[in-house]
Amino acid sequence: MKKILILGLSLLAFACNIYSQETEKAYISPTDPKVLENLEQWQDLKFGIFMHWGTYSQWGIVESWSICPEDEGWTQRQGQYSKDYFEYKKAYENLQTTFNPVQFNPSKWAEAAKDAGFKYVVFTFKHHDGFCMFDSKYTDYKITSDKTPFHTNPKANIGLELTNAFRTEGFRVGAYFSKPDWHCQDYWWSYFPPKDRNVNYDQLKYPEKWKAYKDFTYNQIQEILTSYGKVDILWLDGGWVCPKSTVDPKVSYYDKVIDQDIDMAKIAAMGRKNQPGLIVVDRAVGTEFENYRTPEQQIPDKPLDYPWETCMTMASSWSYVPGDTYKPAGTIIRNLVDIVAKGGNYLLNVGPSPLGDYDPIAYERMKEIGAWMKVNGDAIYATRPVAPYKTDNICFTRNKNGAVNAIYLAADTEVSLPETVIIKGVTPAVKATITLLGSTQKLKWKKVNDGISVSIPASLRKGSSMQICLDFQNIPDSVNLFCCL
Repeated sequence: MKKILILGLSLLAFACNIYSQETEKAYISPTDPKVLENLEQWQDLKFGIFMHWGTYSQWGIVESWSICPEDEGWTQRQGQYSKDYFEYKKAYENLQTTFNPVQFNPSKWAEAAKDAGFKYVVFTFKHHDGFCMFDSKYTDYKITSDKTPFHTNPKANIGLELTNAFRTEGFRVGAYFSKPDWHCQDYWWSYFPPKDRNVNYDQLKYPEKWKAYKDFTYNQIQEILTSYGKVDILWLDGGWVCPKSTVDPKVSYYDKVIDQDIDMAKIAAMGRKNQPGLIVVDRAVGTEFENYRTPEQQIPDKPLDYPWETCMTMASSWSYVPGDTYKPAGTIIRNLVDIVAKGGNYLLNVGPSPLGDYDPIAYERMKEIGAWMKVNGDAIYATRPVAPYKTDNICFTRNKNGAVNAIYLAADTEVSLPETVIIKGVTPAVKATITLLGSTQKLKWKKVNDGISVSIPASLRKGSSMQICLDFQNIPDSVNLFCCL
C-alpha cells in the first residue's frame, strides 16, 4: 500500500469556514434535539460499512435492477431467460428456493469490520426486488420462508443476527429499506405489466391499492424498528417514491406518475417513537426527512454545509460478483481522507457471496485499511472540516480540541516517505520543536514562503506503520504527523 502521510496541527487561529456546494434543494435541518445529537455523534464516526445482499448474489448480477423494464445499462438481463421478461422475472424470484448462505457468520464480519476501523453498519433489510432479509410477517418472499432453504438455519433471520453481531462489537446500526417493492402486488400489480421503476397503476383510480401499499410499507418498517434492537439510522432508498410536490422536474422518470406519497411524516413519527433520535435518510427527496444526504459513487468537489455521506463500492458492483475488481487499499484511504476533509462520512460497500461470506480480497483490503487506521485514526474520527481543506496533496481536518491535522497524500510513484514535507498555511512559534511520537528525536523544520518545511530523517522514512508527532513546545499548539507504508 502506498504511503499516506498525515500531519496534525493545533492552530487555534485556523478558521473553519466551510465552502458550500450548490444543490437542487436547500437542506432542511431537523429540529428534534435527540435527532440533532444523534447526527452530531454520527458525524464523529466517519467510516461505515454497507452491505447489499440478497438472492441476486447467486447469479452474480446487479441487485434487483434486472427485473426493472427500463432500457438502462445497469438493468440489462443476462442468461438463459434474458429474451423473455416474464420468464426472467419468474426465474429471478425463484432464486428464493435455492438461496442457502450456509457460511453466514456475522460475528466474523463484525470482528473484521471493527479491526478495519469501521464504526457503523448499514444493511439491506429489503432492496427493490422486495426480498426480505428479515422475518417479516407481511410477506412470504423472505429469508425465513419455508420456500427458502436457509429458513431451517439457527441464524435464518439474517437481519437480526447481523445487527446483533455488529452491536456486540460496538457498532451503530443503520437499516436500509427500499420504499418501492417490485414483488408486492400493491406496487407492481399483476393486472398490468410494469412499465418502469414506478408503481404500475393510477393511484387516483385505484386509491385502495395505494392505501394498502402505504400500510404494507409502514408495517414492515415498524417491524424493523420494534423487533431488531437499537436502530440509529433508517436509510430509505427509491427516491422516486415521493410526493409529486417534491419531484425534481429535471429527472424525467419522476414525471411518469401522478403521486407516490408514502406518508413519510407518519413513518418518521412512528420511527422516533420507537427509536428516539432516529436519523431518517429519505434519500434524494430533499425534504425534512432527509437528515443527511448521500452522494453515490462520487465525492463532492467542495465541502458541503450539511451532514452528508458518500456511499461507494469497495469493488465495482454493489452486489457480489465473482472475480470482481476491488479498489486498492490506498485508493480507499485516499477517498476516506478526501471525504473527511470535506466534512463527510464514507459508507463503503462490501457485497457478501451467495454462500454467506466476503470475498477473500475484501478481507485483505480491510486488514490493510485497519493497519492504517490504527495509526492514523485520530486525524479521521471525530473531526470536522477546516479551511483550506486541501492544498496541493495535503488535506486538513480539525479535532474537537482545536488541533488541525494536515494529511499528506503520497503519489503513486512514491516508494518511500519524502525527505521533506512542505505544509502551507502553517506558522509555528519560533522556538517550537518537532519530535517523533514515541521518540525523543527532534525533527528539523524551517519557515518557507507561506508555510513550513519539515525534514524527515532516513531512519524514520521506513517501516510498516509509523506515527510522528510534531510538538510545538512552550505553546499549547501541536502538530501530529502520521505515516503508513
